[in-house]
Amino acid sequence: MGGVAALARAAGHRVTGSDQNVYPPMSTQLAALGIELIEGYGPEQLDLRPDVVVVGNVMRRGVPVIEALLDRGLPYVSGPEWLARELLRERWVLAVAGTHGKTTTTSMLSWILAHAGREPGFLIGGVPANFGVSARLGGSAFFVIEADEYDTAFFDKRAKFVHYRPRTVVLNNLEYDHADIYPDVASIQRQFHHLVRTVPGSGRIVWNAADENLKQTLAMGAWTPLEGFSRSAGAEVHWSARPLSAAGDYASFEVLERGEPSGTVHWDLMGAHNVENALAALAAARHAGVPVHESLAALESFQGVARRMQLRGEVNGVRVYDDFAHHPTAIATTVDGLRRRAGTARIIAVLEPRSNTMRMGVHRDQLAEALAGADEVWLYIPADLGWDATPVLSALRGRAHGRGEVDVLARDLAASVHCGDQVLIMSNGGFGGLHEKLLAELARRAPAP
Repeated sequence: MGGVAALARAAGHRVTGSDQNVYPPMSTQLAALGIELIEGYGPEQLDLRPDVVVVGNVMRRGVPVIEALLDRGLPYVSGPEWLARELLRERWVLAVAGTHGKTTTTSMLSWILAHAGREPGFLIGGVPANFGVSARLGGSAFFVIEADEYDTAFFDKRAKFVHYRPRTVVLNNLEYDHADIYPDVASIQRQFHHLVRTVPGSGRIVWNAADENLKQTLAMGAWTPLEGFSRSAGAEVHWSARPLSAAGDYASFEVLERGEPSGTVHWDLMGAHNVENALAALAAARHAGVPVHESLAALESFQGVARRMQLRGEVNGVRVYDDFAHHPTAIATTVDGLRRRAGTARIIAVLEPRSNTMRMGVHRDQLAEALAGADEVWLYIPADLGWDATPVLSALRGRAHGRGEVDVLARDLAASVHCGDQVLIMSNGGFGGLHEKLLAELARRAPAP
């Protein structure tokens, strides 16, 4: 919604908005744009007499501002519908969907198009370092959007991405998530197939050919040319890759088209998942007219995304990373990517189970396995978590610790780490400022041997 606000401001509208507990990078981005933020959801904000109210999907019936909105008969619309109506209708939309990797792939694709001089607009659920903002109107027909399968609004229960009508679509992967919205994987597959139904025959579907759930989804019907990608070659794989670095961390890799070399990438990112993101981005960019060699050059200068394996600081030889991972698959992939880069250094994984799905306990049986690649695990267990985390801690056999307060977690974690340790903090929220608190605690302590 912050990105939508930024786009509306750039389009010439006066924009105000309300939210609770807003944290960087979005809070600072909104402030820099001069967008007024009202804390809380009180009805008094509607005294501004807005011409239209754009309603985010966090809003529910019973929230005071929503009840006032309906009582006063003010015009309202969902964020995706507003985007489709006001900004996307006459543009070449490139949409990136999937359970994991949407933000990074959308950022890569936007940067490739920008690097190639295509001046794309974009809307991303994070802040790419190459741009410093999460949204931009752009100066061409191209618009890249992170296409989320979460429901649209309290009055529109379709997935957000069905509003976007893309010409090029990336399907990164499909796993069970959003348990507060969908009862099972099949219901998510149906939503993805609704997206597939909106792509024209002259468009392109770039999909992860190693993902069985996506394969089943496309088997429901596809009327658009398909291009598959995967780290490994295969019958349905158009784009693949092989690592060139001895560590196997994909700090450098070769891109293959139908098994034939197309060029190499040497970059600062890590992990096989980022290679898959890169393959998807260059395939989508080529459909928009960018030659592969230009995409490869752009990827080499791609600087990553805030909160995606972002180094937040180093104190006394202890490195503190921030990552958005909150699904077991993403957690395991992130730990593995850091392991390939860090080698034998100790990895301390710190997790806040914050997403609605995680707080419902849907993934609790997979958590221990997802965190097993770390040398030590610290689990934040708030009083209102809603499920017993003891089995997760027990399954990690002495390597795991639980804390119920962020300040206590920062203090105890700082006391336990040593020079050379890699601390990986994972949450899809602000984690109560743990990153800054931990760095401050480390700075107060004498360097550990």
